Amino acid sequence: MSTARHIAHAELTDPPRSCPGLDVRDLENRTRLMRIITRLIAVSDLGSREIARRAGLPMQKISDLLSGKLEHLSIDEMRLVYHTIDTSGTPTPP
Repeated sequence: MSTARHIAHAELTDPPRSCPGLDVRDLENRTRLMRIITRLIAVSDLGSREIARRAGLPMQKISDLLSGKLEHLSIDEMRLVYHTIDTSGTPTPP
């Protein structure tokens, strides 16, 4: 049996990965905030290290955010990153 066939079979039979602490609305809010933050990072002059330093978070948290690993950050940490980058004083999205 080839390795590719074995991996494909394993993916079909494995239960889906889940994060029990996140409900659908929370996940939608996190996803929306992640998109806003990644756009702000893309247009800002700040690098990821500087953002992490200013927010008081480990660099890995910023990397996780940019990789879409929402379960590694709390909503409060995401809002902190948002406020660290956005200096216009606009309210935090949900």
